[in-house]
Amino acid sequence: MPKLPAPPLPDSLKPTPGRPGTTKPRTPLEQAKEAGISAVDWVDERTSLSGGLRWTMFRKVPKGTNWFYTLGSASMFAFLSQAVTGVFLAMYYRPDAAGGAYESVRYLTNEVFLGEFVRGMHRWGSTVMVILVFLHMARTFFFGAYKYPRELNWIIGVVLLILTMTMSFTGYLLPFDQRSYWATIVGVNINGTGPIVGPFLSDFLRGGAEFGATTLSRFYAIHMLLVPGLLAAMMGFHLYLVAKLGTTAPPWLKAEVDDELRTERV
Repeated sequence: MPKLPAPPLPDSLKPTPGRPGTTKPRTPLEQAKEAGISAVDWVDERTSLSGGLRWTMFRKVPKGTNWFYTLGSASMFAFLSQAVTGVFLAMYYRPDAAGGAYESVRYLTNEVFLGEFVRGMHRWGSTVMVILVFLHMARTFFFGAYKYPRELNWIIGVVLLILTMTMSFTGYLLPFDQRSYWATIVGVNINGTGPIVGPFLSDFLRGGAEFGATTLSRFYAIHMLLVPGLLAAMMGFHLYLVAKLGTTAPPWLKAEVDDELRTERV
């Protein structure tokens, strides 16, 4: 398949040329704008990123595109919110099963400036992200966007859904209070009832035969390092396929066929 050229820059984003023979003094804001444009041009001359950005952002969309198509972007925004708030929470959290984990969460919630707000954003943001991902998958399924040639993108979406649920499950234990402790025991025991790999998965999550300090450290590593890295990589590939293959029109809109093509088929 031949490589398509990057779409041209829209006229609204092109700089307006000055009138010949006019030498109007530039304001500080215009000078700063020109300096910024020069810096961007300097980077683009050495990296050629503008073509890729135009290819990603300025592309045709099918007729009938509506707000249902924003669920994917909303899911990505929820992930970015979780990543940012998670970094701030990690600055105070201690994965210590002997009481340090619970005490660090209590200190963060009650003593740190805006700590309760950031923790609330992270806590409720996880629920919002799960809901958005489910809604996005449902929209993709009912609109038939999983069909050829987008089967691989659908598979990646299923993997992203599993990783999102894994992120929620591993993060629930981190406060290490009575509720999260016993709820995680129930969840791990349910995983252990799976065929063939169930017992091995339970031992891996526990870090041994019993719950303890290793369990909390393992959940913390999975929640903070493993799953976010996989999510970011899979989301990048997912967005690339969306930009490459485009989106599908709603199923209630039929594609228009030219009269000449209809005559040839008849």
